[in-house]
Amino acid sequence: MRKFVIKPKIYFSEGSMEFLKEINGSCAFIVSDAVMEKLGYLQKTVDYLNETGIKSAVFTEVRPDPDVQVIAAGMKSYLEIQADTMIALGGGSVIDAAKAILYSLWQFRKAAGEEFRKPLFIAIPSTSGTGSEVTDFSVITAEGEKVCIVDEWMAPDIAILDSTCIQHVPQTVVADTGIDALVHAIEAYVSTEATDCTDALAEKAVQLIFGNLRTLYNDVSDSRARERIQNASCIAGMAFTNANLGINHSLAHALGGTFHISHGRSNALLLSTVIEYNANLNNSADRHVAEKYAKLAAVLQLPARTYREGTINFMQAVKELKKSLGIPDGIRTLGIEQSKFANEVGNMAELALRDRCTPSNPRQPSREDLIGIYQKAF
Repeated sequence: MRKFVIKPKIYFSEGSMEFLKEINGSCAFIVSDAVMEKLGYLQKTVDYLNETGIKSAVFTEVRPDPDVQVIAAGMKSYLEIQADTMIALGGGSVIDAAKAILYSLWQFRKAAGEEFRKPLFIAIPSTSGTGSEVTDFSVITAEGEKVCIVDEWMAPDIAILDSTCIQHVPQTVVADTGIDALVHAIEAYVSTEATDCTDALAEKAVQLIFGNLRTLYNDVSDSRARERIQNASCIAGMAFTNANLGINHSLAHALGGTFHISHGRSNALLLSTVIEYNANLNNSADRHVAEKYAKLAAVLQLPARTYREGTINFMQAVKELKKSLGIPDGIRTLGIEQSKFANEVGNMAELALRDRCTPSNPRQPSREDLIGIYQKAF
C-alpha cells in the first residue's frame, strides 16, 4: 500500500514573510544563523512577530552541516523559554537543525515518560536546494558522519517561500543548491517508491530547474528566475519526501562528511556517474530505469525515440548544465589527493551502503559497486 502526504501549508511569492503577522501565539523560538542576522532578515522576522504581540527568543549558533553539539545547544536554549512557535529561518542546515532540535526534545521527553507538545513549526528557506521546508528529513553530523533522520513528525506545519530571502545568495551557492534540487527530483523519479503523484512533481521540478537555473546563476537579481527555482526546490522536496532518494545522496553524504564538501557540490560531482550506473547502458540495461531517464529527456524536449537515446541525451544535458554553472568535472578538481581518497573510499562505501537513502535506489549496489562509482567520479 502506497501513500502520498504533503503536510505543510505553503505561502509563496515575494513578500510572503508578511504571513508572520497573521500567526497566533505568545512566544517564538527562532532558529537561524549569522548570515540571516547580518542581512537583516532575522530582525525583519522579529519585527513582524512584534507587530502581533509575539515575543521572540533567537538561536543563531547554526553553522553548515550542524552537528550534535549545535543540536544540544539549541535544545538547551529552547527549554529556557515556553515557546508555542518555532521558526527556522535560513538554508537547509538551519531547517535541518530546527527539525533535529524538536525531534530530540520529543524523543528525550518520550523516553522519560513525559509529554512534549510540538510548537507550530514554520520554515522559511533562504536557499533553493534542499526543499527541507516540506520534508520529513534532517541530516545531522555525528562524530564526523552524516546521519539522516527521517520521521513525519518533524515536517514543518507551514512553509514560507519568500523569494526576496534568496536575493543575496552567491553564485556558487546558486549552483550547488540548484543541482541539489535537481538530484532530489531525479532520484525521486527513478526511486523504487516513486508513484504517479511523485513523478508529476519530479518532472515539473526538472523542467523548472533546466529552464531557470542558468538565468539565476548569471543574474541573481532576476526575480522571476528566483521564484521559479525556489518553487522547483520545494516541488522536488515534495517528491522525494514521499518517494525517498537513492545512492547519489548516500554517496554524497559520505563524501561530504569525509572531505568537508558542501552537500550540493558533493551531489553534483557524483550525479553523472550515478545516472550511468543506474541505467547500466553498457551491459544488461535496466530498461525501466533507462526509460524513466528518457522520459525526463522528453520533458526537456530532447530526442528520446528510444530509452538509450533519451538516457544519453539526458546525461549530456546534465553535463552541459553543470558546466554552465561552473561546476568542475571530477572530485579530484577539489584538490583532494588521490592517495588520501583511495584510503577513505572503502569506508565511504560502507557508510553509503548503510545510508537511509540506499534501499530505494532503482539498482541495488554492492560495496564494490559504490567503490567503483567513487573511483569513476574521482
